[in-house]
Amino acid sequence: MQDRTSGENKLNEEQLWLEHARRGDKAAFGKLIEAYQTPVYNLAYRMLNNSAEAEEAAQEAFIRAYTRLDSYNPAHKFSTWMLSITSNYCIDLIRKRRAVLLSIDEPLPAHPALQTDTAKAPERQMVMDEQQQMVQTLLAELPEDYRQAVVLRYWYEMSYEEIAESMQTTVSAIKSRLFRARRQLAEVGMAMGLAPEAEMA
Repeated sequence: MQDRTSGENKLNEEQLWLEHARRGDKAAFGKLIEAYQTPVYNLAYRMLNNSAEAEEAAQEAFIRAYTRLDSYNPAHKFSTWMLSITSNYCIDLIRKRRAVLLSIDEPLPAHPALQTDTAKAPERQMVMDEQQQMVQTLLAELPEDYRQAVVLRYWYEMSYEEIAESMQTTVSAIKSRLFRARRQLAEVGMAMGLAPEAEMA
């Protein structure tokens, strides 16, 4: 009950910041930046694989969000809208530099299903690290739009509808991309001799 109350208070506080920011209160928008600068930067870094570019992309994403507050629909989560702006801006940058594949040396955070208490289970940590590296190796083989859908779905846990809105396409197109991405991951994994468990469900 306490966690639920805390979550509701946070949501109400965020809505208050949004209301003030939409009226031109830069300090209120600054509160939103503080709240979301880490996930926005992390998303940009995972897509661009460059800390300086990710920092610039995060700044640009917040600028774009501030200038487009009038178009924000309060019926949708602000976090989804903010991450959508970030991911789309990063895709624009990637396409401008004619990148076909996203190659990321820095691993994504461990998928929630792989998280464990490392202090109590060092063997599990070793297995988790191996699985993490396996997934990262496979993800590096995906085209940019497939990778974007996979990251938003499996690491940011966005719904199909939220991803479709973010990528400006349809839910059926997102489902198709995710299906093809999983199939491609499985095919690449088999070709590399990796365990079939590496495929994401």
